[in-house]
Amino acid sequence: MSTLETVSYVHAGKTLTGWLARPAAMARAAVVLFPTIANVNPLMEERARKLAEAGYLTMIADFYGDPVASFEASFPMAAALREDNAYYRGRIGAGIAALRELAPDLPMFAIGHCMGGQAVLEAARAGEDLQAVVSFHGILETPEPAEPGAIKARILVCHGDADPLVPHEQVLQFWSEMNAVNADWHFHAYSQVRHGFTDPDSDKKSQEFLAYSRSADRQSWAAMLSLFDEVLA
Repeated sequence: MSTLETVSYVHAGKTLTGWLARPAAMARAAVVLFPTIANVNPLMEERARKLAEAGYLTMIADFYGDPVASFEASFPMAAALREDNAYYRGRIGAGIAALRELAPDLPMFAIGHCMGGQAVLEAARAGEDLQAVVSFHGILETPEPAEPGAIKARILVCHGDADPLVPHEQVLQFWSEMNAVNADWHFHAYSQVRHGFTDPDSDKKSQEFLAYSRSADRQSWAAMLSLFDEVLA
């Protein structure tokens, strides 16, 4: 059972549960952590605790409001959530608003892994008032490209160059989209690295597109912390 605090919030009549990790001392900033397609799990809780240890008030957002029976069961749940992109962005925004209500005076970041990585990029495109967003092996394409002037957040994308879910054409399209709206973006690509590179259990899921990379996991986490330090300085 999780030892994180629970935070109840609502989107479109659906009750959702955020999972909160508090730093021991005064928080430097607040971070909304958007989880993988499987929603909150031990890895996401571990990451929330690591952020809290680094001084960040961190809340894992809830995509579904319902339990996820298995990794495979998450696929149709995610498809249903993302069918309407405006609805999907609303669900993402509700998680950001829930943490902002708890910490209205703190600078705010958003990070995400896998589906969560896509979610934070959608938040940036939607103009959410965030200092920075960080995507770990997230999908880069969108049905609603950013409009000029919409993006307020600095963007860091940490990407596996061998991710079959994000081919090079999608990468180049993302770069063009960001440049067209004059976004402040960084893109870190790790050679021979596939999707799910931050999850040590990726190699156990019998999915060809998944693989853990200890080096990419370490380097991407360090890049995120470095960006946060730069923004807060």
